[in-house]
Amino acid sequence: MTTLDRLGADDLRRVVSLFRDALRIHQEGINRLNVYPVPDGDTGTNMALTLESVAAELDGVDPDLAATCKAIGHGALMGARGNSGVILSQILRGLTQTLATAQPADDPQIDGPLLAQALDVAAKGAYEAVGNPVEGTILTVIRESSEGAAAAVRQDPALLHVLEAASASGHDALARTPEMLPVLADAGVVDAGGTGLLLLIDAFLSVVDGRPLPAASVTEAAADHATFEVGHSHGGGEGGGGLADLRYEVMYLLEAPDEAIGAFKEVWAGIGDSIVVVGGDGLYNCHIHTDDIGPSIEAAIEIGRPTKIRVTDLLDEVEEERWVREAGVHPEPEAEHEPVTTAVVAIATGDGIKRIFRSLGVQQVITGGQSMNPSTAQILEAVEASPAQEVVILPNNKNIIAVAEQVDATTSKTVRVVPTRGIPEGFAALIAYDPEADLETNAANMSEAAEHVLAGEVTVAVRPSTCDVGPIAEGDFLGIGRSGIAAVAPTAAEAAIVLLNGLIIEEHEIVTIIEGEGATASDTRHITEWLSESHPHVSAEIHHGGQPLYPYFFGVE
Repeated sequence: MTTLDRLGADDLRRVVSLFRDALRIHQEGINRLNVYPVPDGDTGTNMALTLESVAAELDGVDPDLAATCKAIGHGALMGARGNSGVILSQILRGLTQTLATAQPADDPQIDGPLLAQALDVAAKGAYEAVGNPVEGTILTVIRESSEGAAAAVRQDPALLHVLEAASASGHDALARTPEMLPVLADAGVVDAGGTGLLLLIDAFLSVVDGRPLPAASVTEAAADHATFEVGHSHGGGEGGGGLADLRYEVMYLLEAPDEAIGAFKEVWAGIGDSIVVVGGDGLYNCHIHTDDIGPSIEAAIEIGRPTKIRVTDLLDEVEEERWVREAGVHPEPEAEHEPVTTAVVAIATGDGIKRIFRSLGVQQVITGGQSMNPSTAQILEAVEASPAQEVVILPNNKNIIAVAEQVDATTSKTVRVVPTRGIPEGFAALIAYDPEADLETNAANMSEAAEHVLAGEVTVAVRPSTCDVGPIAEGDFLGIGRSGIAAVAPTAAEAAIVLLNGLIIEEHEIVTIIEGEGATASDTRHITEWLSESHPHVSAEIHHGGQPLYPYFFGVE
C-alpha cells in the first residue's frame, strides 16, 4: 500500500469505521480494566456505543469533508454514553472542527500540521469539558499525544511521522498512568479510557500506512490478574469520586444558551464530581456522578430543556447490551388490544418475563434494562400505541424511572409512572391493575402493591473484588439486595439462600422466584426446599423469566 501524505473525506470515514471496529474488538478487554465485580457496561462498551452512533450519523451524509466532520461531531455528541463516551465525544468534536478547515476549498485535504493542530484543540477541549481534570486518565493520553504530534511537525511535518509521534507519546503516557493514579498501580492496570483512545490513532495509521489494527494488548490482559476493592474507581473508567462515594451517574442532552453554561457547571460542582459538559451552539451533553439526582436535573430545567435523561446506579449497573441489541431497543410489535380506560406500558427483560407481563394485562412491552435504557422517545412510542388515553408506565428498573417520568409532558395522553425498581415489583403492581378503572385509582393501587415487595437478585462476579461480606473471586455467585452485596457463594443456590434469609421476616407470605439464564432445576429445588424447612409459613411462586446475566430475581411480600 502507498503511504498517504494527505487524507480526504472518504479516508476520514474509513478511520471512523476502523476505530469503531477496533473498539468492538477490544471492548471486553477495556471493560476488564474497570473495578466493580458484576457484569457491567463500562468504558469499553460506552466508547464502542458512542462510535456506533457516529458511524450511524455518517450514513446518508454528503461525502464532502465539511459534512463528514460535522456528522462525526454531532453523532458523538448525541450518542455519547458514560463518562468515557462524553470525553471521547468532546475529543472527536474538537478534532473534526479543526479538520473541517482543511484547504484548498475545492479539494480539502488533511495534512500532518493540520492533524497535529486538531489533536491540540481536541486535548484542550477535553480538559475544559471536565469539571476537575485528573491526570493518569484519558485526558493525559490525549494531551501527550497532541504534544508528541506538535513536536514531530517541527522536525518533519509528514502525516505518517506526525501520527507515529502521537502514537508513541500516547502509549508512553498510557504506560505511566499507574504512576499518576495509585488505584491503577494497586490494581496492576493502566487507564481504560486512554487504552480505548489510542485505538483512534491506530485507525489513522491503518488508513495512512496500511497497518493492521492491534490485537488484545498486554495492558488489557493485565486486568485478568488484578484484584480490586469495591468502592474504588479510576479516572479513565466510569468512576470519579468513587463508587461508594457517589452512587448515581446522571446524563442528558441540554438545550440552553451558551452563556448560561458557566453558572450551570458551578451548580453541578457543588453536588457531584466526574463532571463533563461538552457541546456548544445551544446543545450540550452533560454527565455527572452524584447522590442528588433531583438537583442535578433541576439545574438544567432552570436554564433550558434537558432531554434523553439517563440515570444509572453505579453500584448495580449491568451490561445488557447483547440481549437489547438482539431484541432491538424499540418497542416490539404488539397484538391488537381492545380499548381500555387505563393501559399499561412495561419495560422488561427476557422472553418469559415479557409473556408474564402480557398475561397480567400489559398492552405494550419495551425491551430495555439497566445499562441499555430505552429512551424517552421509545417509551413515548409505546404510550402512543397503547389503546387508551390514560397510561401507566412500569419502568421495572430504578435507572429508567427518571426517563419514564419525562413522557407525560411529551404526549397528549395522560401518563403516570408507578416507580417499580425491579421485575418482582412490576408483577406485584399488576395484581392491583384494573383496566377499566381510571388512571389515578390504578396508579395509587399499583404503587401501594409494589411498595410491599422486597426485591433481590443473584448474578455472577466477572472479576475479583472484595466487599463487606468478604473477598470475591471471579465466577462467584453474588446475592444482591437493595443495600448492596449480601452474599458471596460458590453456587447460585447458596447465594440465594443467604440473600433470602436476610430478606424474609415473619410477616412475609410469598416469595416469587424468577428463573433466568444460568438457573438450574437442582438450584431452584435447593432454594424451595430450604424455604419449606426454614420458613414454612412462606409459599414459593416460580416463573421462568429468561433474563440474561441474572440466574434469579426474587420478590418477597
